[in-house]
Amino acid sequence: MQILARMIRTNDSGLGGTVAAGIVLAALLVTGCAAHDPDAAVARGGQVFRDQGCYGCHTVGATGTPIATDLTRIGAKHDEAYFVQWLRDPSQQKPHQHMPKIALTDGEVRVLAAYLSSLR
Repeated sequence: MQILARMIRTNDSGLGGTVAAGIVLAALLVTGCAAHDPDAAVARGGQVFRDQGCYGCHTVGATGTPIATDLTRIGAKHDEAYFVQWLRDPSQQKPHQHMPKIALTDGEVRVLAAYLSSLR
């Protein structure tokens, strides 16, 4: 927010500064909401799970395909920090696993880790 305030104060070019401030504010809202609202992070992580097709190999409850690990209660076994590392590079954590490295943004990694750690 300090960056946003500084942009507004120092940019006298009118609309350009307003547009830039709006873009920064939108980015902060998108990335910051999950950090401040755990329920929102979990909900967004569930959406990332579905969007990425994780259910194609994993099950959560009665949903998904039982090819890989059942994730229904995986949050009871590992914490959020573990999932962040796992999602960034699964083969680094367990070299013999068949989990592919998925192209995820840092924000997607964080919310997906929140979702997985909530499964208990």
